[in-house]
Amino acid sequence: MKTPELLLRIAGMLHFTILIASAMAPRVLDWRTNLATLHPFLRRLFWVYGVFIVMVIIGFGTLTLLNANAMAAGEPVARSLCAFIAIFWLARLAVQWFVFDCSPFLTNLFYTAGYHGLTLLFICLVVIYGWAAIYPLHQ
Repeated sequence: MKTPELLLRIAGMLHFTILIASAMAPRVLDWRTNLATLHPFLRRLFWVYGVFIVMVIIGFGTLTLLNANAMAAGEPVARSLCAFIAIFWLARLAVQWFVFDCSPFLTNLFYTAGYHGLTLLFICLVVIYGWAAIYPLHQ
């Protein structure tokens, strides 16, 4: 297995580690209390959006694990998928840096380390998928 394929397989697995943070978010951010004041439709909409984001992350990870060889080889559709995933995580980073203020929720070392760990993970995903999109193994 060549390095680009290995990196893509690692990136695919990293998507599933993100789900650990996703599973913790409702408790850490106290969604039950903080969403209680919303209209029931908006509360359900918030949860539905969360579920769809989880499905996208599972899809990215699964597609990568099943197709890492094709993605590393630079097949056109695979390069497009790599570019899309890189842009997705780059946009997620931009939102994290310029829209969200997470500081009120970083109340202990565990949460702070998790936040910065996820930031590094997102950067790794942007680099790996961006590299696979721009510089495939075989052109």
